[in-house]
Amino acid sequence: MQNFLWAVSASVAVSVISLVGVLTLLLKEKLLQKVLLWLIAFSAGALIGGAFLHLLPETLEQMEQGRVFGLVIVGFILFFILERYFHWRHCHEGACDIHAFSYLNLIGDGIHNFSDGLVIGASFMVNIHFGIVTTLVIIFHEIPQEIGDFAVLLYGGMGKTKALAFNFISAATCIIGTVIGYYLSSHVLNFSVFLLPVIAGGFIYIAACDLIPELHKQPGLKRATFSVLAFAAGIGFIQLTRLTHIH
Repeated sequence: MQNFLWAVSASVAVSVISLVGVLTLLLKEKLLQKVLLWLIAFSAGALIGGAFLHLLPETLEQMEQGRVFGLVIVGFILFFILERYFHWRHCHEGACDIHAFSYLNLIGDGIHNFSDGLVIGASFMVNIHFGIVTTLVIIFHEIPQEIGDFAVLLYGGMGKTKALAFNFISAATCIIGTVIGYYLSSHVLNFSVFLLPVIAGGFIYIAACDLIPELHKQPGLKRATFSVLAFAAGIGFIQLTRLTHIH
């Protein structure tokens, strides 16, 4: 029961992160871009670290490595398909070219958040520490994404209050996913063991195909160095949490 309460609390926290989009209204454009650059780079590192240092080591202890990496590929392909068909958008610029697809973006984001919830629920079934680290990885990724999603909704013609409300409703599907993920992990044999490498593949896809390309768009040696350091910090943070747990 304690693990379940932790899982639900974690999913509520992830859902509340959707309100961070209001920062686009409070920060000046130049400062916002600097903050986003750091968040995107740190998030990319945390996702890579989360996949290779957090999810995969746990799974490799319980499953033959050939099957594990096969499921990683399945996850990578699945996230690619979902992005192609549901238009998940990581719009880190203030203006996006998808204003005609604002509601489709909400649907895609809702599916994304639901899958995040499945992972949170399954990870807390492993143990609380594992669940907390997984949730932190998701949060680091959600912050720049939710800022981008909020910007998309505003650009699509929604008012500020409506955009925040719809973005929060979309994010709240994470809670539903968490309850279902926790239930399946406790009632379906090896559900979490099979889910975690699939999500690791998804983490790798998001970092490599969505976030890192955004960093390459930033010109200048200073920004390049800054983004590399932030990327390394994201990986280092995950490694630190892992070592802290080990010892």
